[in-house]
Amino acid sequence: MKWQILEKFSLPDEFINLIRKYTDLSHGHYLAQFLWQRNLKSEDQVKTFLNDQDYQPSSYLEFGTEILAAKDRLENALIQGENVAIWGDFDADGVTATSVLWEGLSAYFERNKQLFYYIPNRLTESHGLNKIGLDKLANQNVKLIVTCDTGSTNFQEINYANELGIDIIVTDHHTLPENRPNVSAIINPRYLPETHPLYHLSGVAVAYKLMECLADNWQKYNQFNPEELLDLVAIGLIADLVELKDDCRYLTQIGIKKLQKTTRIGVKKLVESSKRKGDRPTDISYGIGPRINAVSRIYGDANFCVELLTETDQKKCQNLVEQVEFVNERRKSLQEDVIKDVKKKLKRVDLSTTNVIILADNQWELGVLGLVAGKIAEEYGRPTILLSITENMARGSARSTNKIDLYNLILSQEDLLLNFGGHPLAAGLSLLTENIELFTNNINQKFRQQYLDFNPTIELDMVVTVADLCGELLKEVKYLEPCGMGNKVPKFLVKNCWFEQVKKDKIYDKNRVIYSKITFSLKDESTKQGFWGIFWCNNNDQLPENTRFDVIIERDFNASKKTDNIRVRLIDFRKPTENLDSKNETFLIDLRNKNSQEITSNMVVIDKCPRSWQELQKQAKIAKKSHKKLVLNYHYNQKLTPLEIWQQLLGIAKYLAAKKTSVNREQLADKLGLSLTNLQLGLLILAKIGLVPEIQENELKFSKIEPDQSDFEEQLLEFLDCVGEEQFNKQYFTQVNVEILAKILND
Repeated sequence: MKWQILEKFSLPDEFINLIRKYTDLSHGHYLAQFLWQRNLKSEDQVKTFLNDQDYQPSSYLEFGTEILAAKDRLENALIQGENVAIWGDFDADGVTATSVLWEGLSAYFERNKQLFYYIPNRLTESHGLNKIGLDKLANQNVKLIVTCDTGSTNFQEINYANELGIDIIVTDHHTLPENRPNVSAIINPRYLPETHPLYHLSGVAVAYKLMECLADNWQKYNQFNPEELLDLVAIGLIADLVELKDDCRYLTQIGIKKLQKTTRIGVKKLVESSKRKGDRPTDISYGIGPRINAVSRIYGDANFCVELLTETDQKKCQNLVEQVEFVNERRKSLQEDVIKDVKKKLKRVDLSTTNVIILADNQWELGVLGLVAGKIAEEYGRPTILLSITENMARGSARSTNKIDLYNLILSQEDLLLNFGGHPLAAGLSLLTENIELFTNNINQKFRQQYLDFNPTIELDMVVTVADLCGELLKEVKYLEPCGMGNKVPKFLVKNCWFEQVKKDKIYDKNRVIYSKITFSLKDESTKQGFWGIFWCNNNDQLPENTRFDVIIERDFNASKKTDNIRVRLIDFRKPTENLDSKNETFLIDLRNKNSQEITSNMVVIDKCPRSWQELQKQAKIAKKSHKKLVLNYHYNQKLTPLEIWQQLLGIAKYLAAKKTSVNREQLADKLGLSLTNLQLGLLILAKIGLVPEIQENELKFSKIEPDQSDFEEQLLEFLDCVGEEQFNKQYFTQVNVEILAKILND
């Protein structure tokens, strides 16, 4: 994969002084760069990002009438003495969401008499509502189901539940259907604008918002503090890989504080068994989360995970945690087997022509495919779909990388799918085995159309030295936590360095090596002091000592020693200066679709999307001649087809002729997304059909005459072709990798 260094900004003194207020005795320069790169530039943005006490969380009332309808339906069930069931999901987000509702609702409904929960089996039922489970709940005289982390698209199952006399309240965060399902209420942040602070909530956080609503409105029934659930919320949010910004970040920040002091016996034992302290996001992402997920991956049934998270009996919790540890070790073993098998298959794949990795096998364990797909996607820089074949059906998991919207890619092939669900970064799917080849070809073709000149890239936040590592750098990184999607852990480039004191330890599972851990001291010319690091790798990987490399690293935490010692985690390494690019080294500044940086007088700005290389080259020459940066500050999102543009042009011409009024020619071209040249082609056709254009001082009007009898079809086809080519060029100049633009313009 390509390496690319993010731009280093010259920051205002007042901004650095603001950051110093939060970094104790540290100078704050590193943290200031990280925040500026994340477009956090105002005092208010910095305050609310770094200090959860300064953040104003969004009210549950942002969900409007839906959450109030859910409250009213639940209150009716409470008054009428109806049986209520929670329908959860088997991953960590679904399990914690179920636990939040189980604990929260049990403050009002009696457990196992009036309140029940149901989690489908991962291996036999898959995600979402199903008729078998609905029948079971109907037999328990359940009249209301509250889903969590699922349900938005289960139209048939919801209708079936209604036929059984069961009402449904959906709490979910997955992609929405076009039509609203027939439910009592649907609480889903995807109904909110994408910029809304609640938009990225995971299933557990949506469930928590419902409990906030009930606690606020049901004080007459019982006094319940929803903040007691925040440790569970933090686990689900981090484990589900949602974007940790706005309310997601806030809930995670306060949830981790709650996790450090948790009184939940099962959660405390999970933290202990994973040899962690429970005070960092990675304690969840590498410790608690994978253990919860492992249960359904191996057993299928994850119901006892809810029991583990909510049980108050010490002995019972200990037995459950021991089961979880056993299952997790089994999961690791299966996962390594599949990873090795996938990599063998990839040796026979031409990755230069394959943008989306899609592989299938009848020996792969379905439960670990999501984990393996995630690791392959990260390592190879490509979205990955892995399928397990049983008879004539393939089921599997998909994981994305490099900001690729995998959900919409797969959705484009829904005619080939039996079942599908997920979000842009992760999905589950099934299809007939006979359709795998066609699905693979179509997905890669669609990818090439949507992501022109895709080039897997590792973005590096900063070039640093070993002296920086030994100083304040890694301490300032800690202020960014919790890190995750939308707030990535910074990656650093250390140039011309070498490894010393390399020690390799093999990690065994049932007497066989599954992977290796290499510890090392990283050194360079900046200081005589080395800095300790770790490299998790396959058994065959080595770190050569005393050979110069450029390496990519990120901050790591020494969980096994339960100390605050800081070390680095090696991501990648290669010979110095190989395959390295920096945004600082090009005269281009890429603000396409962003508009996120102030324009200065030292810039030549392109505000309108270019239609040709000639337009771009002309501006590049001006920028170079005047020793200025060339700023790409345009966007393009044409939704009309060439034929629809022609139809609009024809309609406008007819209207102007009838009203005997005019329009500015350039404004008309902009409205239709046309160049003046292509607009002129359209005007010539209009003249043939009796709508004669007249242009005076750039004002365009039409007069109506008898149409020309000659055929204009050939001219219309030419117009449509030219418009289509213009749209393609605009799309290209909007999406093409900026490094490719810079290279061609420099040449």
